[in-house]
Parts: sequence; structure tokens; C-alpha cells
Amino acid sequence: MVDDTPINLKVLSDFLKFYGFKLLVAEDGKTALNIAEHASPDLILLDVLMPEIDGFETCRLLKTNPATQEITVRKKERS
Repeated sequence: MVDDTPINLKVLSDFLKFYGFKLLVAEDGKTALNIAEHASPDLILLDVLMPEIDGFETCRLLKTNPATQEITVRKKERS
């Protein structure tokens, strides 16, 4: 799960943990890229609007890396 807003991370992680999901959390795209390459998660929930590396660029980098290109990515847009 990748989001730069701590309250978003807390709410969503509490919800998913309640239902038994194991989570890895990143607060920025660079950290998410490192975690994804080493942990090979099944799914990445990715915020679109983030500083430095936004969600679109993070997704592009994930999809161009052979080690992470097969990971499913779902983008979360803020309303």
C-alpha cells in the first residue's frame, strides 16, 4: 500500500488487517519501488497524487522492471 497521507494509510491498513491481509506500507514512490522489488507483493494499492515520484511514474517504473512488471497495481485517485 502506497500513500503519502498517514491517516489514509492507517484507515486502510486497519481495515485490511482486520480481514487478515498481510501488508507492506510505503509513504512514497521510491520506497514502494524498493519494497516491491524485494518483497514481490501480490498487489499494490497506489495513490496517484504524491510528491517527488507520483503514482503514474511509480506505476510506469514498476511495469518496466522485469522483477516487478507482473505485480497487479490498483491506482487510488483522490476526490
